[in-house]
Amino acid sequence: MRPKKRQSKPFSARFDVEVVERLSSRSARVGQSSARLAERLIDEGLRMDEFPGTVFRTGPTGRRAGLVGGPDVWEIVRDVKRAAREGVDDPVGAVSAGTGLERGKVELALGYYGAYPDEIDERIELDEEAANRLRRALDGAASRP
Repeated sequence: MRPKKRQSKPFSARFDVEVVERLSSRSARVGQSSARLAERLIDEGLRMDEFPGTVFRTGPTGRRAGLVGGPDVWEIVRDVKRAAREGVDDPVGAVSAGTGLERGKVELALGYYGAYPDEIDERIELDEEAANRLRRALDGAASRP
């Protein structure tokens, strides 16, 4: 899935000197412009404020939303969707029971998904593609003498 081209708009702000220095230092470490890093941090901060109990994690496939002390949001949404497709009467309850997460945490993940469905659907699609590649590789290995 290809990320959508996003429009940008100029924004000017004054920050504490120490904040700007930390931003510059972090920017150099991660190899990203200070403006882009500041935009990402502000966006993630706004999302965490909108959905208390969410965090953002860095991994091999980039940044992703997760629950504090829990799994990634996309994993919960994937499991709820799967339970719903299988005809489970209470998909949220089933995922809650199966994962040990409180129902409210599963609902938090679904709320985040409601606000940012493209982001979460893309993660689910990436996971499905990786699983399919692995299955094909294992099938190929099993068919060799």
